[in-house]
Formats: sequence, C-alpha cells, structure tokens
Amino acid sequence: MALTAADNVTQPRLYKIEDAAKLCGVGRSMAYEEVRLGRLRTVRIGRRRLVPLKYIDEYVELLMRESETSS
Repeated sequence: MALTAADNVTQPRLYKIEDAAKLCGVGRSMAYEEVRLGRLRTVRIGRRRLVPLKYIDEYVELLMRESETSS
C-alpha cells in the first residue's frame, strides 16, 4: 500500500527523543541512555536529534529479541 501526502501529515516520520520514549513506553532518561548506548538510533538535523519511526520499530524488535533470549 502506497503512502499518500495526507498519510504523512497524520503520522510524523521523525520524533523528538521524548516523544519516541512515550511511544516505546519508557521514561525520558531511559531513552537518552539508550541513545547514548547506541541501542536507540537517531538522526541529526542541525543541532536536533530525532528518531525516525523505523528506528523506533528496530528498537522494539531489539527489546523483543532480548526478552526471548533471557526467558
């Protein structure tokens, strides 16, 4: 299914780290720590660090894999 311009307006593709934390269900400090560790990847636009939706999905998949191996 192809995305239209209207779809892009309703769901952002880039999130502030605080917003990405909310989507992942973790706190702000934890999100920044995960960024520092390289587990939650970001992109830079000027001085801002933003998290693409794709990287949020990858982070959730990482957490799921870790959960499966520790069980």
